[in-house]
Amino acid sequence: MNSGAVPGGAAILVEGASDRAAVTAAARVLGVELEAVGVSVVPMGGAMSVRRFVAELGPGGAGMRLRGLCDAGEVRFFERAGLPSEAVFVCRPDLEGELLGALGHARTEEALREQGDLGLFRTFQQQPAQRVRTADQQLHRFLGTTSGRKEQYGEALTTALTPAELPAPLRDVVRAAVADAALG
Repeated sequence: MNSGAVPGGAAILVEGASDRAAVTAAARVLGVELEAVGVSVVPMGGAMSVRRFVAELGPGGAGMRLRGLCDAGEVRFFERAGLPSEAVFVCRPDLEGELLGALGHARTEEALREQGDLGLFRTFQQQPAQRVRTADQQLHRFLGTTSGRKEQYGEALTTALTPAELPAPLRDVVRAAVADAALG
């Protein structure tokens, strides 16, 4: 397995590419260049792979200090992998929900407009299955309808936030990993 992580530094284990995009964007919002301070963001291809990554990258492997970011429904995989609860930052219910809650409808739709997707979203809202859903549910579902869209909006929605508006799990995992890397 080639994780792209630098041995001896710190790593943030994330489920996938959209989480990596959001974490790196959150770091930029906070004024931090993660690679420059020795922090790697490692997408695992799903939370069920966390045990393998902990074994490869953690104290018994590359000796990295590990943090994790996951959705509420995936916490059990991080616990079973042996990461202590204080090392795991949980998005409730998930990353998209955290970002949508932080931005609200108007600013999320503004981000859709900036990305050229507002018209597609309006069409999506008119589909029979979507008409009965709330705006939050529609936005959440829309983000997952096309390959690559979650990654695109992981970055775009996070970048639209100020440091004070960043959801706590994103903000705190970046800060903790940067502190870990500083320990050398």
